[in-house]
Amino acid sequence: MSDDYSNSKKITFGLALIPIVFLILSLFVAIQIYGADPHIPLVLSTVVAAAISIKAGYKWNEIEEGMVDSIKMSMQAVLILMIIGMLIGTWILSGVVPTMIYYGLQILSPGIFLIATTILSTIVALSTGSSWTTAGTVGIALIGIGEGLGIPLPIVAGAIISGAYAGDKMSPLSDTTNLAPAMAGSNIFDHIRHMLYTTGPSYVIALILYGIIGMRYSGAESNVDTINVILEGLSQQFTISPLLFIAPLIVIALVVFKIPAIPGLIGGVFVGGILAVIFQGANLGDIIEAAHYGFESTSGIESVDELLSGGGLDGMMWTVSLILAAMSFGGVMEKTGMLYAIAEKILSFANSTGSLVLSTILTAIGINLVAGDQYLSIVIPGRMYKDIYRERGLHPKNLSRVLEDSGTLTSPLVPWNTCGSFMYQTLGVHPFAFAPFAFVNLLNPLISIFYGFTGLTMEKLDENQDSEKVA
Repeated sequence: MSDDYSNSKKITFGLALIPIVFLILSLFVAIQIYGADPHIPLVLSTVVAAAISIKAGYKWNEIEEGMVDSIKMSMQAVLILMIIGMLIGTWILSGVVPTMIYYGLQILSPGIFLIATTILSTIVALSTGSSWTTAGTVGIALIGIGEGLGIPLPIVAGAIISGAYAGDKMSPLSDTTNLAPAMAGSNIFDHIRHMLYTTGPSYVIALILYGIIGMRYSGAESNVDTINVILEGLSQQFTISPLLFIAPLIVIALVVFKIPAIPGLIGGVFVGGILAVIFQGANLGDIIEAAHYGFESTSGIESVDELLSGGGLDGMMWTVSLILAAMSFGGVMEKTGMLYAIAEKILSFANSTGSLVLSTILTAIGINLVAGDQYLSIVIPGRMYKDIYRERGLHPKNLSRVLEDSGTLTSPLVPWNTCGSFMYQTLGVHPFAFAPFAFVNLLNPLISIFYGFTGLTMEKLDENQDSEKVA
């Protein structure tokens, strides 16, 4: 356990559970009974956590500092979220997204669509190191193509998420792929090679499952008329041209050449604006409107208008407010040591390698649920379990792999997590709906647990290897 928390005011496991139980109950009542959003339950849970912290002896300025520090951790994600909103708006206005949908509907057949979606999402995520960029660019086009082909959107979104996160976690450009080994004391290339043992099998199984599901839709002749209606609606409202593919290619190239995500995505917004003028005859006012409030399709064809109405900076504010509420709650829970009190209790049952891996995975998933951010789900268990893995003779790359298998991959499955809320806002499919079909994300933690209990691929630490050499 981190020294930062061993010397702080101790909050017992029982007290630490109160905000968690309150959050679970309030989320259930709000969402399931009243159909409300998760924002207010998160705010109220923050109040409960703060009240318990004050009772335990914490000052308000300490609690507020924890909230602000936690929000600071998410600010890059918030900025990226807002920029992607602008990018989506300008890319629809410019015809980039309609063009991707138009050609995709003509090239891809229902039978191979889910496999192609997973592989394409993986390639883009590997190239950019970002699941968010993948979802915000090719992801929204693939959603449109899937709808045109008559494939249920939760299945399409699941395939996008599977591919995007498989590519993200295996990319040396990814922030989490760099963060996990840094927390565990491994190095990035050992980490990536070690992840092949879990990502490889889960990816192959996922492709097989998507192939089986795709076979159910391979004879969907009845969708031809629907596809033709969508194609006609797209061509009437937009100038369709393969030259518009330059926009996603430029964004991918910028990230591949190590331009940071924020300026790279801003570049994509500017490219979208320029292409809107050239191909769609838009003026500056149209571009500003689309970037700020999103694009509103007026083709008169319901399926097309529903598909192409969205995006914009304003359209992301629901998600931004959710992230701020979730990070405030997570900040109080971390600052006052409540997360550590709960994790410490879990750790007391970890007597074997298998139970240690299981404890790590449960901790990471729990932090994704409670703290609402994938970075915390990597940082906190990484700091907690680093020394324990060494003491048990396990190489640090085992820990870094487990952190990614659980913390990174389960984050988009939680609606109030920064990743889950982003995917919901971008793809238009609720995480609870696509979660059963995000096969890579579901299988990776299970395979990791299997390796923990069987000892397969759990590499031992060389007794002559000191910690500095490993890190």
